Amino acid sequence: MNISRTQPPAVAMLWETHEPRDALLSRFGFDGADAAARWLAGVLAAEWGVTMRSCERVVISAGNALAWITTDAGPLIAKWSAVSKLHPRLTEVAALTAWLDDRGLPVSAPIASSRGVLQVEVDGVSMGLQTVVDGVHLDVDDRDQVHEAGVVLARLHLALADYPDGDRVAAQPKQRPATSAEPLVQRIVRWLDSMPLERRSRAAESLRESLAALGSKGTASLAVQLVHNDFRSANVLCNGGRITAVLDFEEVGLDHPVADLAGAAVLLGTRFRGWGPVSARTREVFVSGYRSVRALSEPEEAWLSALMLWRTLGHVPVGDDPAGWAGSADEQAFGHEGSRR
Repeated sequence: MNISRTQPPAVAMLWETHEPRDALLSRFGFDGADAAARWLAGVLAAEWGVTMRSCERVVISAGNALAWITTDAGPLIAKWSAVSKLHPRLTEVAALTAWLDDRGLPVSAPIASSRGVLQVEVDGVSMGLQTVVDGVHLDVDDRDQVHEAGVVLARLHLALADYPDGDRVAAQPKQRPATSAEPLVQRIVRWLDSMPLERRSRAAESLRESLAALGSKGTASLAVQLVHNDFRSANVLCNGGRITAVLDFEEVGLDHPVADLAGAAVLLGTRFRGWGPVSARTREVFVSGYRSVRALSEPEEAWLSALMLWRTLGHVPVGDDPAGWAGSADEQAFGHEGSRR
């Protein structure tokens, strides 16, 4: 397959520290970037009827790869996975993303192949093709973007609650462990009980006390539905104050929307490396944007702070804490300033 550009694409790891070209060979069987580009050009021509003019770069994440390409149909992104157990999930996620796009949600919709298939299985991988969305990663120092991100997450939750094939999506294996089906109190208490001694803190004990108070409320009245499970700066593209796309629905699964909101509020500023907490003000603006579209029920309001503290404590490292996760946990538990982003 001829490609207009003769220079091989740049190859990089998204978050791992492995040698990219070694990963290209061991995970996908390509002996160099040129081989990967030639294979990609062949698949695009055969399955989508698209002529690839150049491949700018390939980024590897675990058993998955993304390629930014120029074609006769414009700039596109090809994404494929060599992890066979994930292929059924990727097919379901492609259908879900197309459904969300049809309902006006800002997502990067898949492009159907010449056979009308959204996710193509070829040469042992599952591949999807998308247009390049205009935008840059969410800036947590931009109040308008943060507020709009909360608005979009709320819209997304409302739409996901109506998705007719939610159980089918949730039933497919995913890369991360599935969310436990046990009630929140038991889930968090079990996590606290398993915490190593060197990570235990006053903030963790404060969370345990909060759970004792929340236990009487129970979680039976908390909604359970499909949620994104990975809503953060790395997966939110913006243009000015507008959200242009929410990306990467691979971790979507069943959970409480308030748990997804809490996780997003805590991890909103994270991208690919060097994760750190956001300020209390950023969390407040984000949650305010969410509430403006989807009002929290009384039980959800009661649970929100505890869930944010739980998610924060989960990122406190043993030893040095340059990002300030422990300080953020103290701030949430006791109201005083800690180190924060």
